[in-house]
Amino acid sequence: MEDWRASGALGTAEPLIGRDDDLRLVRNRLRIGAGGGALLLAGEAGVGKSAVLDTLASSARANGVRVLRAAGVEFEADCGYSGLNQILFPFLGALDHLDTTLRDALRVALGFDGGRAPEQLLVSNAVLRLLQTVAGGKPLLVVVDDLPWVDHASTAVLGFVARRVAGLGVSFVAAARTGEPRPKGADALPGYDLPPLDDESAARLLGNRFPGLARGARRRLLAEAGGNPLALLELPAALRPAAADSPAVLPLSSRLETLFGSRVTGLPAAARRLLLLAALEGTGDLGVLQAAARRVGSGSGLEDLAPVERERLVEIEEGGQRLRFRHPLIRSAVVAQALSSERRAAHTALAHALADRPERRAWHLGEATVEPDEEVAALLEHAAGLTLRRGDAAGAMRTLIRSASLSPAGPNRSRRLAEAAYLGAESTGALSSARKLLDDARRAAPEASLHSATASAMLMLNGDGDVAAAHRLLTGAIESAAGAHGYRADDKALVDALHVLAVVCFFGARHDLWQFYYRAVGRLTPQPPAVLAVLGLTFSDPARTGAAAHGQLDALMASLSGEPDPVRITRVGTGALYLDRLGEVRDAAWQVVRAGRDGGPARRYISSLIHLCLDDYLTGRWDEAVELADEGLGACEDHEYSAFAWYFLYIRAIVLGARGHAEESLATAGRIIGWAASHGAPCAAHYAHHAAAVAALGRGDYALAHEHAGAVSPAGTLASHAPHALWVAAHLVEAAVRGNRREEAAAHVRAMREAGLAAVSSRYAMLTEASAALCAEDDEEALRLFALALGTPGGQRWRFDHARVQLAYGERLRRARATAASRAPLRAALAAFEELGARPWAERAVKELRATGWGRRRPDAAHGSVLSAQEREIADLAATGLTNKQIAERLFVSHRTVGAHLYQIYPKLGITSRAMLRDALNALPEDPAVP
Repeated sequence: MEDWRASGALGTAEPLIGRDDDLRLVRNRLRIGAGGGALLLAGEAGVGKSAVLDTLASSARANGVRVLRAAGVEFEADCGYSGLNQILFPFLGALDHLDTTLRDALRVALGFDGGRAPEQLLVSNAVLRLLQTVAGGKPLLVVVDDLPWVDHASTAVLGFVARRVAGLGVSFVAAARTGEPRPKGADALPGYDLPPLDDESAARLLGNRFPGLARGARRRLLAEAGGNPLALLELPAALRPAAADSPAVLPLSSRLETLFGSRVTGLPAAARRLLLLAALEGTGDLGVLQAAARRVGSGSGLEDLAPVERERLVEIEEGGQRLRFRHPLIRSAVVAQALSSERRAAHTALAHALADRPERRAWHLGEATVEPDEEVAALLEHAAGLTLRRGDAAGAMRTLIRSASLSPAGPNRSRRLAEAAYLGAESTGALSSARKLLDDARRAAPEASLHSATASAMLMLNGDGDVAAAHRLLTGAIESAAGAHGYRADDKALVDALHVLAVVCFFGARHDLWQFYYRAVGRLTPQPPAVLAVLGLTFSDPARTGAAAHGQLDALMASLSGEPDPVRITRVGTGALYLDRLGEVRDAAWQVVRAGRDGGPARRYISSLIHLCLDDYLTGRWDEAVELADEGLGACEDHEYSAFAWYFLYIRAIVLGARGHAEESLATAGRIIGWAASHGAPCAAHYAHHAAAVAALGRGDYALAHEHAGAVSPAGTLASHAPHALWVAAHLVEAAVRGNRREEAAAHVRAMREAGLAAVSSRYAMLTEASAALCAEDDEEALRLFALALGTPGGQRWRFDHARVQLAYGERLRRARATAASRAPLRAALAAFEELGARPWAERAVKELRATGWGRRRPDAAHGSVLSAQEREIADLAATGLTNKQIAERLFVSHRTVGAHLYQIYPKLGITSRAMLRDALNALPEDPAVP
């Protein structure tokens, strides 16, 4: 018996996972301690009947209930009253309390005395009376496991007792397998079918017992086990060490094979052959099964289903066209019991029956073939290509591995192993398998293939290697391959290598790294693939070349409708990133994420999570961004994609900073910067500096914000091939203006205008005008520019950036003495910040609104006076410890003006020094709510 308690240990008192409702129902039926009752607990093999009985017994004992237990044993099934002996043996001393007739009958029945066999009714009454005696007026629970294996005589007696326990304080529960005839005597008992675990409970059980399972393996096990707890605990061994190489039909432990295969062995030979064909065919298509059955000598095939259906192993559905196994593990049991020669014959028959379906035909031929066979290997390689085009990278990888195993020694074997390794590293997330496959490829042929180099580059990025080394490896391999075969646009290995090279160059964020990419893509004939061409414009140096790519990107976006290939979806999304068009690929990205959650290509799943997170941040879906970032970090950890975890840490850091958790934000940014330094990946550091700049701006540390923004791109220039310079440009201007570095701010605005950022996206257009407005000395010009910024078509989509522009506009209006006009943008900004949870900016908006007269404090009763709006703002800032000069920089006034106001504030508050400000302000009545 196996238990599946939360602790994972046998015999503990920990609660069962996912069985609270079942246990509650069973206890209600048994009425333990409340008069008694009886129940027959049914369920499929391995569903956990024994564990439920154990829990009932354990909790009953803990509550002072006496428990009697027995279990049916196959080899004792013909031994009369052996079951009763198990239950009653500990209480033989209580027999003396029965009257003579009952005592003698029971002693003979149990084998302790000789004599004539007693009538069964007499034995039944004796057992019932003995149980009452043992209970002694207290609750008693009788538990019988595997009731069908209990001898018939004992079953009859127990059935008699169970039907009469109600009201006697005795509860009776027995367990039997679903679908089997009830033992005689127990057929009148009320029953309850114990269902499989629900999806959530099954996942928790598997996670508790096997926390190290890869996500894809976990999903497959959950699907195969169908909520069967014993299967969940036994099957994981079948998937180790690498889930990606797992077989199509899971092998069973001997324990499960016995449970699920016992009804298969007694079938006629023809029925077993048909069942094996169905198990290996997988879809249950009766037309295919009938055609295959003829080749293995089973007549028409369909008449052989009758005994299989009678045994309740399968059922026919969908209008009689499809066969379905009643439990997934029956399929595995059928395969486990077949001889290898029988399996190969079945695969051969299925291959012939599937001549018009090349992928499935190739797979069956591969399973039927033992010796190396180049023809079959080539068919499998072609099938892998078809599988990959459907978006099933994991399936393509498995097919390539099988193709390589059937390839004669030499370059074809090496090439197929290398391509499988590439898929493992670049798509499926099977990095450990990819490393082994690369080693096997090198042993098969020493010459490195392009896919081998590409896989190696990905492994280097996700291991201890650095960007420069990965770049050297890839460019060398591309030059070598193109020198031999030319720069052909239809060369999949070359195109894949160039896509990985684009990622490597992006990580490196240097002009010189991209030059090889530009040359290689330009030489592709007859013309470069559209996605590669777009990446060269938008992903490398969007400040200078991004605007020119909109037309090409339009065509790519239009082609995504109904696109099934996750590789193409994520590549187009990458091209859209710095043109602020990720929103146009959201639906397709969600499609990839949902597939990834169900075991689809891990690398593409992670890429789409990145795209959704970035778009969520820009458009104000911050809660979803953080949730998806957590999911992405989990996926990176599960699949060892450490090179992409920093994207999700960045999302955490920037949202934390924007919401006022500056210290945590800066610490997270520091983690990213450390990883970037060790891997030579400045682009990752640029993202971290962006998050740190937002955190610093939020807490008013403009010097620190300027330092971080300037680390991406110095004031006055948009650094070459540093795409994230576009995202920090407006932050650098704000930090420079508020930090009294106006010349630097103006120089950066000139760089933004000269780069033509307004043509790249509406967000850049809005932020360019807003940055120019911040720099403007003249109020009229500043207000004109702010109005222009806020009037940018589509600008409201960028929720946080738009609200920050509204806040800056309201601040400038108030300082230009347009107090009434300032309230509308300030209130709009406040509403947006509150919705986003951007606390530091919301506090700034509230202070500005107070300064306009909204929410002004009521006169203080003690002093008979009130601070003006500007006095209150200055007093609040001074109370935080800021100097007069720092206050002046924030409020755009001179430090002398600040000093003059403080001179008037002290007597109004009845204080004489700056140190007394905080207490005096706290003593004032609270403001009414700001409208």
